Amino acid sequence: MTNPLPGQRRWIQVNPPVFFVSAALVLAFSAMSALFPKRVGSLFDTLQAGIVRDFGWFYILSVAFFLIFVIFLMMSRYGDVKLGPDDSEPEYSYLSWLAMLFSAGMGIGLLFFGVAEPIQHYALPPVGAGRTIDSARQAMVLTFFHWGLHAWAIYIVVGLALAYFSFRRGLPLTLRSSLFPLIGNRIHGPAGHAIDIFAVLGTMFGVATSLGFGVLQVNAGFAHLFGLPVNPQVQIVLIAVITGMAALSAGTGLDKGVKRLSELNIILAIALLLFVLATGSTVFLLEAYVQNIGTYLGEVVQRTFRMYAYEPNAWLGKWTLFYWGWWISWSPFVGMFIARISRGRTIREFVGGVLLVPVLFTFLWMTVFGNTAIRLDLGGAAPIVQTVADNLPVALFEVLEQLPLSMIASGLATVLVITFFVTSADSGALVVDMITSGGAPNPPVWQRIFWAVCAGLMAAVLLLAGGLQALQTAALASALPFAVVMLLMCYGLLRALQSESEGSAIDLSIAAETPPDVGLSWQQRLASITSFYDLPEIAAFLGGPGRAALDAVGAEMRDSGLAPALTETDRRIDLDVPHGDRGTFRYTIRVRSFRAPSFAWAEHEGTNSDTRHYRAMAYSSEGDQQHDVTGYTREQLINDLLNRYARFRHARRMH
Repeated sequence: MTNPLPGQRRWIQVNPPVFFVSAALVLAFSAMSALFPKRVGSLFDTLQAGIVRDFGWFYILSVAFFLIFVIFLMMSRYGDVKLGPDDSEPEYSYLSWLAMLFSAGMGIGLLFFGVAEPIQHYALPPVGAGRTIDSARQAMVLTFFHWGLHAWAIYIVVGLALAYFSFRRGLPLTLRSSLFPLIGNRIHGPAGHAIDIFAVLGTMFGVATSLGFGVLQVNAGFAHLFGLPVNPQVQIVLIAVITGMAALSAGTGLDKGVKRLSELNIILAIALLLFVLATGSTVFLLEAYVQNIGTYLGEVVQRTFRMYAYEPNAWLGKWTLFYWGWWISWSPFVGMFIARISRGRTIREFVGGVLLVPVLFTFLWMTVFGNTAIRLDLGGAAPIVQTVADNLPVALFEVLEQLPLSMIASGLATVLVITFFVTSADSGALVVDMITSGGAPNPPVWQRIFWAVCAGLMAAVLLLAGGLQALQTAALASALPFAVVMLLMCYGLLRALQSESEGSAIDLSIAAETPPDVGLSWQQRLASITSFYDLPEIAAFLGGPGRAALDAVGAEMRDSGLAPALTETDRRIDLDVPHGDRGTFRYTIRVRSFRAPSFAWAEHEGTNSDTRHYRAMAYSSEGDQQHDVTGYTREQLINDLLNRYARFRHARRMH
């Protein structure tokens, strides 16, 4: 792929091996499923049976290990390690961070399975008689087991690896970076491409599975409200319409599209939850919530390793293994989201917050909807079990039918599923686009729209190829290779943490040698150490020597036939130098704020304890730590930039 001329906009920004191989596999799979749905459906049946029979133990052990691993990191001395430099601070307050974790826990699955799963476990438990008090109690434990600590431990593994290697070690925010301690610079070659391709396929199947469940729920809602027929033709039309909405959201950008819809999702979800809690058996539901959590904690270890080896049945593959595969498929998407909002947190804060906040909300949701449905069936108020057996997506609306203002509640639930549908497709497309573009900062909008359409197309063909069974098999099969990658991530992360704690941290930069001196005098170094600057002073530095240095280098590069691009905001300057399929070099100078140490402000009485001072920090795309360039001259900044650019060119020549 050739470089554009100066000033020319690039119409495509991709990592060619990852983008084209992933796109070809997704489109080939979609075409095969559309042309030969019966054969593909039969293949899915055989594939799922083989995975459950031969690899069920692997899924169970892997997910158990992920939970044990993240709890170990939280409780060990590694829990004090920051996801960023030692002096970094969280970019978001606790309240904002927890609110975003709360939003990450929401999804189409909660609406689809909130009633359907507890009712099915209650009616057809894996062991024992159904539709009893004991099966009702066990139904909630099983539901909590599938949606609880294990699910979020899977997300934590990916999110923690991404955040650690990106924010603390300076590597790109991509999945391949987490394997640097194991394979070194080969992450930039075929091995790294393969990891990203697995992540793309897993994310696409995970998103498509969620979209498939979502469109079944939307179809059921429209049938309940307006008498719309429930059949594959209507579902395909709904997928097309809602995927079009997702593509429109992608075109409007992250802040205007996904952000606003996500905020709407939270408001609507809380409104629906509070409505059912208030109009249902409120005291019973609160009591059940507390008891369900206690029972879950009492049985979590036994459930974690239970394979039903002495009482073989299809329940394990239909439920537990499907969920483990689904969560692993979703882990690149959710992991990248929670990594991006967690810079500056310690590992202990990260693991504790991600394990507790979304899990507790999910447990409340499942208790409110699941226990309400079970109570209605046990009391004979509504045949919920029969409804689920006849038409699974209708279960939610059957429960809402028994409450006051049922039509309004059903309409709210349908709108909520649609907004979840749109945000899932758009957000999933954003993550896939980031992976396939090699972490390009602003890839063309059409690429994200392309992946959003691919997700909708895959959901449609999976429904045609076998409905729910095909969706479950797709999630289960796509997660198998990525589970292996996740185990390697754990090993790589542990190696990096061990080397750090021993004082011999693995050098994750492309070149291990110390950068050449940029020519600082000892007077400059002393002034930089002892001086404290306010924000206007650092902003003036960025607009003066910082901008002048990057402008000068950019102009010289253009004369050499390159196409550098300079972008500037109030607190940041970036110089991007694309090199086709060899990647893009980036040099950044940004403003960082720090809490001032007390001794620096001792002469000021009554000073606010949160007084800030500011520094100009520089880093590049080559994996180096952020370093302080406050007080550098124009020539010294140019030398610093060229030192890192030379490492970039050297690494590409060696590769």
